[in-house]
Amino acid sequence: MPKTLTLSKAPTTTDERICDVTRKYVRIKQLRADGLVCFEFAIGWPELFVDLMLPRPAFDDFCVRQNVQMLSD
Repeated sequence: MPKTLTLSKAPTTTDERICDVTRKYVRIKQLRADGLVCFEFAIGWPELFVDLMLPRPAFDDFCVRQNVQMLSD
């Protein structure tokens, strides 16, 4: 009889089950000489992010529009 493989685990805490998509995070990684801001952007969980680059004025606007919480290194 074939064995069943379970790939998911049951959450151990309430925090692991809830993803609050209204919480958005930014961590600046680099301010480049050409005016671009390299940063990480996350929704819900700050440890799951994408890397993005925007010119400084667009970055500032992005942060305001997304109502981000700034994270430090």
